[in-house]
Amino acid sequence: MAGAMSTNAALGADAVPASETGIVLLHGVGLDHTMWRAVQDLLPRASVAIDLPGHGAQPPLRTPQTLASLADDVLRRLPDGPVDLVGFSLGALIAQHLARFRPDRVRSLACVSSVCRRTEPERAAVEARLRTAHEAFVESAEASIERWYPAGTPVPAGDIEATRRTLLANDVESYLHAYAVFARGDAEIAGELSGITAPTLAVTGELDPGSTPDMSRRLADAIPGARAEIVPGARHMLPLEAPRALVAALITHLDHHYDTREGAFA
Repeated sequence: MAGAMSTNAALGADAVPASETGIVLLHGVGLDHTMWRAVQDLLPRASVAIDLPGHGAQPPLRTPQTLASLADDVLRRLPDGPVDLVGFSLGALIAQHLARFRPDRVRSLACVSSVCRRTEPERAAVEARLRTAHEAFVESAEASIERWYPAGTPVPAGDIEATRRTLLANDVESYLHAYAVFARGDAEIAGELSGITAPTLAVTGELDPGSTPDMSRRLADAIPGARAEIVPGARHMLPLEAPRALVAALITHLDHHYDTREGAFA
């Protein structure tokens, strides 16, 4: 087992028993499980953060991927039994796929800074970023940093530099395969969202230019019984920029879920 701690854990390759975790955290494209550290420090319940395929400690991706193939990889590494699944950005799309097609493994769903049913201008914008990543990876990574952490961001400089190091350390081929899924995965799952039965929260920052408040509202409208929450003044990187607000939203979501179902959180 990789990196297990007394309450929370970071998971690169191996699964942990369901009794040791309740919340599973999936990061975004180009990042790794370390982006969740501030959130894990605040969560009052056991959690585990998993590296996505081709990221962190996982083997590199050498063939084109789909949302389904990434989800299948994550599924093999989930803790046993149903979990409370929290996905950020690309991780949110993977979480939606798992909730739709493996509802036995997803007790509840939270989609953080998720895209949903991009409009044509939104799709053109992300495809342009994908082309830039193919042509100039380093410049693309720096543009992401500038987009996520503009002047005046409350995120500490050390955390920004850690994000930059993680991005630049990516295996470029893996990154491009994963980014293509991020760019197109919302179309892959769009027609299936109404089949998600897990209690669902969609949460994003008020100022997120890529995973916009409108997208979270679209997601909440598409999934039966889902709820959207917008964090005032925040941008895309909620787990680093506004971890307390994000954890408050997650705990409210989970507490409501457990108040209305038998049993308690392990």
